[in-house]
Amino acid sequence: MTSVNDEEADDPQHPEEHIAPVPRISVQAFCETEQTLAAVTAAGQDRRLAKAHLTAKDGGLAAAIEVYETMPTPNVIVIESDGTRDILEGLDDLAGVCDPGTRVVVIGNPNDTAPYRELVRRGVNDYVVGPVETIDVVRSICSLFSASEAIITGRVIAVVGAKGGVGASTVAHNVAWTIARDLALDSVVIDLDLAFGTASLDFNQDPVQGIANAVLSQDRPDTALMERLLAKCTERLSLLAAPATLDRVYDFGAEAFDAVFDTLRMTTPCIVLDIPHQWSAWTRRALVNADDIVIVAEPDLANLRNTKNMLSVLKAARPNDRPPLYCINQVGMHKRAEIEVKAFVKTMESQPIAVIPFDSKLFSAAANNGQMIAEVSKSHRITGLFQNMANRLAGRGEVKKPKRSLFGPLLKKLKGRTRRGPAPHRKAS
Repeated sequence: MTSVNDEEADDPQHPEEHIAPVPRISVQAFCETEQTLAAVTAAGQDRRLAKAHLTAKDGGLAAAIEVYETMPTPNVIVIESDGTRDILEGLDDLAGVCDPGTRVVVIGNPNDTAPYRELVRRGVNDYVVGPVETIDVVRSICSLFSASEAIITGRVIAVVGAKGGVGASTVAHNVAWTIARDLALDSVVIDLDLAFGTASLDFNQDPVQGIANAVLSQDRPDTALMERLLAKCTERLSLLAAPATLDRVYDFGAEAFDAVFDTLRMTTPCIVLDIPHQWSAWTRRALVNADDIVIVAEPDLANLRNTKNMLSVLKAARPNDRPPLYCINQVGMHKRAEIEVKAFVKTMESQPIAVIPFDSKLFSAAANNGQMIAEVSKSHRITGLFQNMANRLAGRGEVKKPKRSLFGPLLKKLKGRTRRGPAPHRKAS
């Protein structure tokens, strides 16, 4: 099994694969090598297996057969083959002690000679040639559920500001709108700034209900409830709005929004989280568990420090994911001392997903009209930036502009002459 390496994951021309998280399951692995044991143990810490109860032991096929002779089998069994025993014979013995419905992943050895067809015939759900890395184990287990049952398949994109007032909400809303319109993906924006959220204003909506009704509900939110709470912005874009009222204090535990996100992931291909600038248990959890993170920053010292700190912490918390992305916003504001983009990028040690210039007339017109940037100016350069961001974050890669040919102007003239016909001959005097 191949995996996307770190360089490809950062490269906009190599879109990151989307690995959907698993539901609450039990996984038991029986390993032959220390490398595989370490990889499986590390996989148990990955955010996509957060709901799985995963244990790893030594012993391979022989140990698994011995254990399950007296114990019920879990939802998933991971078996490593060292190539010294006939794997088909071992799987036949394992089948005799397995409960119906148990799924089996085999981490094979290059010395295994069994045809894949025979492995499938014996109930193997996935076969991975070792040695394996952590991401290989995560991918294999998650694919057992997302591919066959379409459980929790939606992609979650979290957008947060490195500092208050940097335009993170504007970026989140425009990216979500572009994904829905240009990529034709059903999308939802969730405004998580319950006290001061602006999504309803930006989309010119006035919903009576929203995210507060879902998270404060006594019952676990289901698909029917979420459908009632969503406000329709466009044909493919919906909004889970914040109440934006101060009649109560919004304090939440770390897992307060998990049920809301999980329910939407089952029916919505793309979910954009508009996360307020604060560092709490639930905001950190929302960021860590997202498929992609975008930190929006302005080019000043406080944003530089905060972006660096956030990138460092979130990257460490997500070792098997693409590193968090960042966007530099409002560049070139008149009469403001700014850190140069080159210096900002050098400190971050990575390229931004976008550098958005300051344009007060364009953005204020959009905000006052309850419109997105593309609705105000379809051909504006900033519209193109949001299109590229949308493509990358939705896993489509960056849109390439057609290269201009040196002979373009000449060819254009020749075509023009062809359309007009040949020039008339002058009569000799």
